Amino acid sequence: MAARTSLRRRILLGLLGYTVALTLAVFAHGVLVNEHAEALVWQTLLDSELDHVVERITSDPEYRWVDTSSMVLFDGRRAPLPDALQGLAPGVHDEIVIDGVVRVALIRQLDGGPVALALDITDLEQREFDMWITVMGSTLTMVVLISLAVFWGVNRLVRPLTMLSGRIEALKPDQPGQRIGVPASATTELVVIADSINDYLRRNDSFVERERVFIDTASHELRTPLSVIAGASELALGQPSIPPAIRGQLTRIRQTSRDVERLVTLLLVLAKDPSRLAGTADRFSLDQTVAEIVEQHAHLAKGKDLTIEVAGSAGVEIVAPLPVVQTAIGNLLRNAIENSDRGTIALRIEPPATVVISDPGHGMTPEEISAIYARIARGGGERMGGGIGLDLIARLCEHLGWTLDIRSDTDRGTVARLTLSSTPLAADPGND
Repeated sequence: MAARTSLRRRILLGLLGYTVALTLAVFAHGVLVNEHAEALVWQTLLDSELDHVVERITSDPEYRWVDTSSMVLFDGRRAPLPDALQGLAPGVHDEIVIDGVVRVALIRQLDGGPVALALDITDLEQREFDMWITVMGSTLTMVVLISLAVFWGVNRLVRPLTMLSGRIEALKPDQPGQRIGVPASATTELVVIADSINDYLRRNDSFVERERVFIDTASHELRTPLSVIAGASELALGQPSIPPAIRGQLTRIRQTSRDVERLVTLLLVLAKDPSRLAGTADRFSLDQTVAEIVEQHAHLAKGKDLTIEVAGSAGVEIVAPLPVVQTAIGNLLRNAIENSDRGTIALRIEPPATVVISDPGHGMTPEEISAIYARIARGGGERMGGGIGLDLIARLCEHLGWTLDIRSDTDRGTVARLTLSSTPLAADPGND
């Protein structure tokens, strides 16, 4: 993405560009007007003088022109014109160098041949050059002064908007009751913008508060019936006289209630701000938790030539929401079991808080893995066996700052790496 420029910079560049363009236009117009006026002066002066000379020559054949220090007459009827005047059309010609002198010449065609009257303008050219140097210097000075005035004016103009943008940038999404203030001298447009943002902030605070109340209520109201269902199924399964068919259904009810409870826990976590989850975090041993998860899911490997091994660092303790960790690791393990037929599923714990699950399953092609991540980005519903969707696990990791990485090769199995970005207990201030 191209770098964005500030409004101040755009206004400054626009006004400075306009100033330079206007200055060049005025300067060019002045040059054209000066050249036109100069040509008219030379035309009038030389025409008047040459008319007088031609009249004297016509009335007195013996009349001879006497050159002065500044004006010379060249009569082509008696002698050839100087090389600098040869081939020039009748009319006024400026800056003609004749014998090392800069002149302006008027050429007129008479009956006997051309006649040229030349005026020495060397001193005038020098004065004109000095004048243009002065004009250019004053123009540059004026451009600099105007640029400074534009810079000061633009800064003063956009300062309230810059202040407003800084206050908007300083807003914290986790802090309620924030408002944008504007000075009493603020313009009407700035007040309208600030009032609109403050109205949005008030409505957002109200919405967040309603969401918080709903989540707190739902957390209790949803878990209570699920606990009743799970407890009732446990009690029923404890009766020895239950027929096998009913016992199987009760087992499904108990397992389903546990899955739904995990799903509710996960959804409630996703609905809460990560900072609010810190108060509900638990301090526990990661390797012990992984061992318990393996024991809970061991029944899924029955009927398959599968073994589950746990290895890695022992005594790794972290601070994190325990039910969420159990849900995430449990569903990754469930996926590994349901997509493997034989071999060994290895769970490895790496410090400070990473769980690696390798399965000997069929694996996935790079295209299939890319498709899974694409569905996650679109909010799709890729399911992992009978567990919670992979997209929910990925969103959970993003929400809590965890990392889920999946690597797989066809016919070589899949490796899922879950990094729990939690402070290890050894570095936790409360562990003293």
